[in-house]
Amino acid sequence: MRAYQQQAEIVRSEKLSDDIYRFTVNMADIAAGSKPGQFVMVRVAEGLDPLLRRPFSIHQVAKGGLVQILFKVVGRGTRALAGMQPGQQLDMLGPLGRGFAHDRPGQHYLVGGGIGIAPLLFLAKRMLKTVEPSAIRVLLGAATGTELDVLGEDFASLGIDVQLATEDGSLGEEGLVTELMASLPPGEGTVYACGPYPMLRVVAGISRKKGWECQVSLETMMACGLAACLGCAVLRRDMNGYVHACKDGPVFNADEVAWL
Repeated sequence: MRAYQQQAEIVRSEKLSDDIYRFTVNMADIAAGSKPGQFVMVRVAEGLDPLLRRPFSIHQVAKGGLVQILFKVVGRGTRALAGMQPGQQLDMLGPLGRGFAHDRPGQHYLVGGGIGIAPLLFLAKRMLKTVEPSAIRVLLGAATGTELDVLGEDFASLGIDVQLATEDGSLGEEGLVTELMASLPPGEGTVYACGPYPMLRVVAGISRKKGWECQVSLETMMACGLAACLGCAVLRRDMNGYVHACKDGPVFNADEVAWL
């Protein structure tokens, strides 16, 4: 699969909460080849500080070559990115990695935690081209309601059933998104999950008990996005070597991963 390096113009900047932003950028080549679950590597500033690109899941793709990324300000790189304005250019490389395989029978469960929600909206929209909204259920979790409010509405506007959980109880059920998942009845289905490693470990365990196939998008540190630096190693379940999130993933079957 071909990856492109483009100078992409920011056409829209949205501040969804105190520290969560959504950028819409114009990058036609990357948009045309993107699949749900893939990501882009972004140089967030000119010069050498910060030196390394940052990885961001592809949040949405729209007509006209538009791509959205969703990110949370967690350090110097994302803080610099949040300060950029429409009209400025981003140096982007993508689409990269292996995405979700969503041609599965039965029910589809999209489970997102925190900023891990990012790739699931693209996935939901792509699914709706082949399945009815009733075949998709979305479970989203975050620390507070301000992190989920707009994102939950994005899924609900598609006619999909959406359940929310917040740790402080300010929106949806009080608790963790994995608790919502555990309450679902067993049956033929596939889980597509993205979020922090501890959440995904629980998601994998619940899926195994309920007999669901489970695909997980791993959030790891990446320096290059091309498997050159070997910095995003993921231990295989059989303990026989490693795979790399940027090249072999970021989406893996949960049974491939050693959940330590």
